Amino acid sequence: MAATLRLPGGTTDVAEIVEALLVAAAAKEEQAPELALRWRWLADDLGDALDQLPTAQQ
Repeated sequence: MAATLRLPGGTTDVAEIVEALLVAAAAKEEQAPELALRWRWLADDLGDALDQLPTAQQ
């Protein structure tokens, strides 16, 4: 499934969300390993999507 995500800060905001998911997953690892794994998967999927975006031509 595809989704469109519109954020005012663009890819910078998405990168921040990815980082926050990874930090949250690390913090939750002991109490809820399944949730931590899900958050890591989400972060990986978002990171992969960022990598597929065209780069700005300068």
